[in-house]
Amino acid sequence: MKYLPLNPEIFIQNRKRFVDRLEKNSIAIFNSNDEFPANGDALFKFKQNADLFWLTGIEQEDSMLVLFPNNPDPKYREVLVLVRPNELKEKWDGHRLRANEGTAISGITTIVWLDVLDSLLQTWIHLADTIYLNSNENDRKANLIATRDYRYAESLKKRYPLHQYKRSAKILKELRGIKTPLEIEVMQKAMDITNNTFRRLLKFIKPGVMEYEIEAEIYHSFLSQCAAGPAYSSIIASGDNARTLHYVENNKECKDGELILMDFGAEYDYYNADLTRTIPVNGKFGRRQKTVYNACLHLHQYAASILKPGITLTDYTDKVGEEATQVFLKIGLLKKSDVKNEDKENRAYRQYLYHGISHHLGIDVHDLGSRTEPVKAGMVFTIEPGIYIEEEKMGIRIENNYWITRNGNKDLMKDIPITVEDIETLMKK
Repeated sequence: MKYLPLNPEIFIQNRKRFVDRLEKNSIAIFNSNDEFPANGDALFKFKQNADLFWLTGIEQEDSMLVLFPNNPDPKYREVLVLVRPNELKEKWDGHRLRANEGTAISGITTIVWLDVLDSLLQTWIHLADTIYLNSNENDRKANLIATRDYRYAESLKKRYPLHQYKRSAKILKELRGIKTPLEIEVMQKAMDITNNTFRRLLKFIKPGVMEYEIEAEIYHSFLSQCAAGPAYSSIIASGDNARTLHYVENNKECKDGELILMDFGAEYDYYNADLTRTIPVNGKFGRRQKTVYNACLHLHQYAASILKPGITLTDYTDKVGEEATQVFLKIGLLKKSDVKNEDKENRAYRQYLYHGISHHLGIDVHDLGSRTEPVKAGMVFTIEPGIYIEEEKMGIRIENNYWITRNGNKDLMKDIPITVEDIETLMKK
């Protein structure tokens, strides 16, 4: 790993939070992700199952976690399953975790090798009444491939058809949405790396630079600060490219007089940052660019002022939409007649702001968390309003990440330059 080991107390706390929600005499089983084949004999870079990592901190493939808090033998109430190290395989693929290393990372003292798990697991399952199995219940998932979690669930149900089965994901969706202070410490590290990188870009960007050169600077800066890399595919969108929300070609020249929208964030030990800034390629906002930028910044600050415990994301989005309507009237994007005659199912402001304002953030960039229940203290959200004007070939988005607390929102990116004046001053240097 590039980064320093995390405090195992993070995962000890997370497991306790999860176990406290289980029904009596239940066993919960978690699997690592698959290794996916690419072309030829190659594999895609392995990415651990987010739920398994949240509970253990283990990044290695072919790992499992078994939680059985009512096991008569206390030794087996928490079990971390690892693949047995193989000297020949390690010559090809590198080091595999030893038992003491698995314990140091996860805080779990009982380590079982994968090749002896089945005989032990059968005994434990016979003692349990309910089996909790995991699945991907992110509302936006689009993968139709039967992943290891789903294949494992099918095989277990065939072997033990008379047990009661329940969904771990329903519990995890609530728990992972609420970040502990220890998790926030790790997320703040990702934010700080992203801050340093943005400041570096302000000195690097100038007319004639290619979008992919900026992406390369981001990647270099992340790795040099011990990040795993980018949290997601960086969006480096100059000029009219900025109106494409998921623009990832990053192959155009950044021209004098254009704005460039950059949406990127560091991943540090599986926890993510998600920043968007829009800056002038030549270091100076034009008059109209400044007007639209400040309008977007106003919407950002307004959204931050109302995203508090108790509000629903639906009400929050509606309120930001009302404010956007007034802002767009003020800067000449809408006329009063547009608002008066608008379709209530497709508000007039949606012509210029056509995406959501916030999403949960954590181990996944679009992290688990309820989108229907009121916002709770401990959640982390992005706030990312944008203004996209086709006739002016302009797109502006401003995004920071906020930790919601009972004593007010904490902007985890408060040290990252955001005003016109700060951006212009730093670009001059």
